[in-house]
Amino acid sequence: MDLPHFLLLLCALHLSTEVLGKHVDHRNLFEQRMCCKRQSHFVYIGQISGGHVSVDVGMCRSHCGGPGSRTSHETQQQEDSKYSSMLEFLRSKQPSCGVDQVCEPTGMRVDRVLLQEGHREVEVIEECHCEVKLSQCTRVPALRTYYAETPYETVIDVGGCSQSKGSPGFSCVPTKFDSALVETPNKVDLIQTVAACELKESCYRVPVVEYYYETVYHQDGVKEERLKEIDVGRCLGGCTTGNRCLLSPSDPQTCHLWSERQFSSCVPQGHESHSFVNQHGLLRTVLSITSCLCQK
Repeated sequence: MDLPHFLLLLCALHLSTEVLGKHVDHRNLFEQRMCCKRQSHFVYIGQISGGHVSVDVGMCRSHCGGPGSRTSHETQQQEDSKYSSMLEFLRSKQPSCGVDQVCEPTGMRVDRVLLQEGHREVEVIEECHCEVKLSQCTRVPALRTYYAETPYETVIDVGGCSQSKGSPGFSCVPTKFDSALVETPNKVDLIQTVAACELKESCYRVPVVEYYYETVYHQDGVKEERLKEIDVGRCLGGCTTGNRCLLSPSDPQTCHLWSERQFSSCVPQGHESHSFVNQHGLLRTVLSITSCLCQK
């Protein structure tokens, strides 16, 4: 073989190798971006009989890439050889989340875990999917399965709030609530559900109305008994504090075991008094919450 033909052959081999490398790189890129699925996420919830209890509550991730999912070159080649074309490769992957979407749970179940202090309910993610990001603060559906795989299995839309953000320090949070009944082997459980959401600070006040009998004496001496409505209020939310990672390797970006989210208390900051004469002719004073704040 003469020199010009030999050099031409070398150039062709170099070009083929470069194109093949780019092809594999594109596949790696798609592997990182074409995935919205449930991943394991263990949370420590308590103790029983002196042992620690951790539950895989799961988490939704919009990508599969990362240090924990890297494979060797040989393994990657074996994986790539399964697919005859890039189209077949993409079809094998779960759908990616677009720019205006977020990877969220499609449904969750509520497990009852026995701990030292008694039973405790833990929400566990079952599957994930891509959901459109909402720019407005609104109530969104949130399905929960209670007493899964039993004759009492019940699915309830407990509701939630969109992940919309307002001004710094404000979030879309529940402000009105409702309830639903779940039949159990021993009784009927009352499940709180979200009815409405608004943009509020992390620690915020929600209205809670209470009713009292009030006695009113008119100028003509007539005594009237009527119902008095007072919005006593309630503080919700909290302020996250501290590091929740209980077990991590040398890499500070990785955590193998998380504790439950720690909050400081959201407590009343301001009060207002409401005085009235009750049905027994006695003066009664009821305090209502006017504002809330976080307190350690």
